[in-house]
Amino acid sequence: MKKFSLKGKTAAVFGGLGLIGKEIASALGQAGAKVLLIDIDEEKGHKIASELGAEFIELDITDIESYDEKISAIWKEQGQIDIVVNTAYPRTEDWSDKFEDVKSESWRKNVDMQMNSYCLLTIKFAELMKKNEIKGSIINLGSTYGVLGADFEIYKGTELSCPPAYAAIKGGIINFSRHAASYYGKYGIRVNALCPGGIFDNQNPEFVKAYESKTSLKRMGDPEEIASAAVFLASDASSYVTGTAFMVDGGWTSI
Repeated sequence: MKKFSLKGKTAAVFGGLGLIGKEIASALGQAGAKVLLIDIDEEKGHKIASELGAEFIELDITDIESYDEKISAIWKEQGQIDIVVNTAYPRTEDWSDKFEDVKSESWRKNVDMQMNSYCLLTIKFAELMKKNEIKGSIINLGSTYGVLGADFEIYKGTELSCPPAYAAIKGGIINFSRHAASYYGKYGIRVNALCPGGIFDNQNPEFVKAYESKTSLKRMGDPEEIASAAVFLASDASSYVTGTAFMVDGGWTSI
């Protein structure tokens, strides 16, 4: 279908070197978009961008004070950006601490690096789209744990868990995306939260077994499946879709 084509569009993928971000960048490129791979590792970034036929841009999403200058410079250089996908996942070393061990300073830093950066990037790009009359698509990476509480039983006997701040941050990103969609809709700008379930990444087998038992499809997801949903949300095929928490979770949230 022609509506799935992204030919003639430019897509900026933040966190483009991550497990999900890289697959999304690849899929957007395959759909015809010019892809800007945006991350902090310059050496790895140029290598991956070359493999994907993308352009690498070094930018630290946690450096919020530099957004006005750097984002404006990227926009000016590219002419326009039609699609923005934020998959960045910056976090502190003590990110995975349990509830009883959370430190207030660490909490504030993680909220600032993740949720605040997502929200402020959304505003910056939406304003540029509005000013330049671009009916763009902004996609923020949410999570099933942004709409449901964690089932901590599936982590028993493993080193894994779900950080307390993760739920707060992803829930905030999802509802902010709804809020932004409501505000910018009249300008033809769409904002959605793409919410993956558990993605297989060679986790502890006991965790994988427990997780899969909680999904309707009885398996974990693949990064390519998240990327396919991103192409849909980026394209004109989803022209009437905005303000959603778009679940790609194998039925996790349906049970």
